[in-house]
Amino acid sequence: MLSLVTIFGLLGNITTGLVYLAPVKTFWHIVQRGSTEEFESLPYVVKLLNGYMWVYYGVVKPNSILVATVNGFGAVLELVYVIIFLIFAPPRARAITAVLFGVLDVVFPIAAVLITQLSCNREMQITIAGFLSLLFSVLTYGSPLSIMKTVVRTKSVDYMPFLLSFILFINGLTWTVYAVLTRDWFIGIPNGSGFVLGTAQLVLYAMYWKPEKSKRTSSDDGCQTENLIAHSAPLLDKNESTAEA
Repeated sequence: MLSLVTIFGLLGNITTGLVYLAPVKTFWHIVQRGSTEEFESLPYVVKLLNGYMWVYYGVVKPNSILVATVNGFGAVLELVYVIIFLIFAPPRARAITAVLFGVLDVVFPIAAVLITQLSCNREMQITIAGFLSLLFSVLTYGSPLSIMKTVVRTKSVDYMPFLLSFILFINGLTWTVYAVLTRDWFIGIPNGSGFVLGTAQLVLYAMYWKPEKSKRTSSDDGCQTENLIAHSAPLLDKNESTAEA
């Protein structure tokens, strides 16, 4: 019989997988257009690094394989997204992305793993990997804050699709319960924050949703919306550098 920890871990794998898959439409749009247009690469580079750190955390911490599996899947997807960006970005953006990728997704994780493996005991490895995972996860929550600010300002939910908000809510709730059951606060803190933000998004949706709201017919706008909500972080995006996180 499956334990509650295993059940919530498996549910978390499903919901997190859906979050990682959210930008697929955006990148299919990029491939079709043959250009990255106004999209930024840094959020994806950081999400890839975050995936690496969670995989490492899931490997070094006993009985945390479910944390490693879904983030391994996510890291592969994020790597594909970054590669697509490198292929279709204009020269200057491609060069910047290549440097960011080399520093954040190659040099930094290799250095972190080697240093902790060679100079730290297992408990310290878990602490360092958990702290880095927590830190990069919190950075990605800048996007929901920015979208919520837009909803309040415009009194419209056009830029906050219900399904994505609901998935973020369920994902945060699932991993928060998992964290409580396993007493893992490295998982609990960022996902508890995600649960609170997801709840706030649903509340805003109930407040500002209107049956007669205008329909967004542009596929470009739809891709931008998915990109912002699922993976962009205003702390890391020059277009949203003034957003509070």
